[in-house]
Amino acid sequence: VGFITLLAILLHEIPHEVGDFAILLRSGFDRWKAAKAQLLTATGALVGAMTALLADSAKAAGDSTAWILPFTSGGFIYIALVTVVPDLLQETHAKESMKQLLCLCAGISCMYGVCMIH
Repeated sequence: VGFITLLAILLHEIPHEVGDFAILLRSGFDRWKAAKAQLLTATGALVGAMTALLADSAKAAGDSTAWILPFTSGGFIYIALVTVVPDLLQETHAKESMKQLLCLCAGISCMYGVCMIH
């Protein structure tokens, strides 16, 4: 089970990180700055995972990792705002803009639904 989980994580994370790196390069980062940005967000996730694993209990893990989530999510929000939103604003076709807006609203609705269920 551990090996399969490791394989699944690698199959997910490697393309994800390569995609984030490509987005950063496309937005004007040079290779070194893009690599440093990726390393910084990955380090935040690694620190959060290690802190949770080393915590004495689930409550202690929640208390000690509360500062990590805003830091790592801020990195993702930054990438979205700097790279994806300007491309969306350059769309000239009304039909494509409506599809993008609909997908954005659907994503927000899904996140809201998960919050309400959880």
